[in-house]
Amino acid sequence: MDSAPRSAQSPAPIRALPDTLISQIAAGEVVERPASALRELLDNALDAGSTRITVRIAQGGLDMLSVEDDGCGIPPDELPLALARHATSKIASLADLEQAQSLGFRGEALASMAAVAEVEIVSRRRGQPGARISAANGRLGEVTPAAAAPGTLITLRRLFHEIPARRSFLKSAATEAGWCIEVFKRAAIAHPQVAWSLWQDGRAGMQLGPDSSPLGLQRLADVLGKSFAEHALPVDARIGPLSVHGLVCRPTAARARVEVQQCFVNRRWVRDRVLAHAVRAAYADVLHGALQPQYALLVELPPERVDVNVHPAKSEVRFRESQAVHQAVFHAVQRALAPALAGRVAEASATAAPGLATPASREGRAPQAPGLFERQSGMRQGALSLDTVLQAYAPLEPGPSAWVAEAPSRDGWAAAGTGIDAAARGAPPADAADALPLGHAIAQLHGIYILAQNSQGLVIVDMHAAHERVVYERLKTAWAERGLPTQPLLVPAGFAATPQEMGAAEDNAETLTAMGLDIAPAGPASLAVRAVPALLARADPVRLARAALAELAEFGSSRTLEQRRNALLSTMACHGAVRANRALNLAEMNALLRDMEATERSDQCNHGRPTWRQVSLAELDALFLRGR
Repeated sequence: MDSAPRSAQSPAPIRALPDTLISQIAAGEVVERPASALRELLDNALDAGSTRITVRIAQGGLDMLSVEDDGCGIPPDELPLALARHATSKIASLADLEQAQSLGFRGEALASMAAVAEVEIVSRRRGQPGARISAANGRLGEVTPAAAAPGTLITLRRLFHEIPARRSFLKSAATEAGWCIEVFKRAAIAHPQVAWSLWQDGRAGMQLGPDSSPLGLQRLADVLGKSFAEHALPVDARIGPLSVHGLVCRPTAARARVEVQQCFVNRRWVRDRVLAHAVRAAYADVLHGALQPQYALLVELPPERVDVNVHPAKSEVRFRESQAVHQAVFHAVQRALAPALAGRVAEASATAAPGLATPASREGRAPQAPGLFERQSGMRQGALSLDTVLQAYAPLEPGPSAWVAEAPSRDGWAAAGTGIDAAARGAPPADAADALPLGHAIAQLHGIYILAQNSQGLVIVDMHAAHERVVYERLKTAWAERGLPTQPLLVPAGFAATPQEMGAAEDNAETLTAMGLDIAPAGPASLAVRAVPALLARADPVRLARAALAELAEFGSSRTLEQRRNALLSTMACHGAVRANRALNLAEMNALLRDMEATERSDQCNHGRPTWRQVSLAELDALFLRGR
């Protein structure tokens, strides 16, 4: 009995914890590291209406961290309350919390910092005297007069110095400094109207003046760097009360690992799976393999439609209509990536202004040139006609919507007529080529590449990759115009469903029908698939249904069926595109260039590879040492 644990013999009585210990426990949720404290201080400075904010850190914020602003300031009699737990000027009722418009609103950040560090606040409200208050490890000092400029200066020293166990979990000073700099950058991106200064260990770091450019895109380019800005395309879309703007990089700038993936909701940086999924879906048709897109997006919507009180660090949110937000972000990014070359300024030249490309008009697309599918007698090489390709998927029985997914036979492909519609579209006059993004063809290289001349210099086109994208986009357009025919199953495919799947099927019945899926309850814990999209008739209906329901349950939207349909169309396009080692004449090459200019996403093939490259005159001059 003597060796038994003490707790088994005489449990400790329930008792109230000391206030200091309560504050230190609460601080662990709010102040995880110096960067967490910096984020909270920046939120307060921005809520105070500051136009200039200066951040200073020493030893990664472990020794010292300060934020100085020119905001509204704090009156002397309110300074003790600023360091009290759950004291704030930003909310007064549950209604205020449900539509919080301030970045900080919990009223516990400064109190949490005072429980684990030495804190000093010097503040002055305009027209009032300045004052100072300090606190250390939960002990509050007296308010004393102080000379100060209008605004507030908050300084933290010796973070976690009295709590060695917590401090031992922190990283090196360099690593902690990196996290602080990242928080600084995020705040600077979200608030371009504010001037920012960063000092690290007494040395000047980033200095950013206020940005007056439309949508604050110049600030994005300044903070994220030249390499990001050189490949960036602007996003600007408004759908009802929701707006999406920012920058997304071209697919050719994707990286093997995440470098820049920033999302902000109502000027608050967040880590949200709905937004990340929407962006990834927008890149799905143009991104190669497992590469990661690079982007920085700011989403604005009414505060009552998003819950920001989800996570103590305020880095997660919950949308009231997650599907609407998903679709808004998806379409905004997709439009930024999709414009045809003819609808935007040629921008690949190394001599062009770095960074921000001209966004394509949202009023409409460039006029579609006659396609490469149209047969012309006497032409030597080209694509399968659209009718020929779709005939390979003709119904077994007559009927406009009885399409089935039958693979075309080898003979069917061989028997198809070919020919590029180039008779009426020969090489343009030299003086007209300057207005064409891809210029006019001058030669074919090894039966693989088209060489063209434009006003910027030399254009090199991978003819198979380019034609594959043209064919693919035409197939998708034709399919969309014909609608989404469904294929009823002779025997419904039933499966045991989880409660989440049952709920997703009930909540998204209309969405599933629009996707071509007919899913109905077959019992209290089972579902039955009664129809699928005709083009996917050979796929496993249960796997299709479960994949769609899983996405609907998590993101409020699903692209599973569209992705599988597009994969089949992509395969068809690959078979229909011009092959390597096929000789094309100049008229045929120019026809392909004009089709590329009028086709969305023509910068990448169906597999995410680039279809063309620009070599500027400056680069050519450098190769031959001209001007030296």
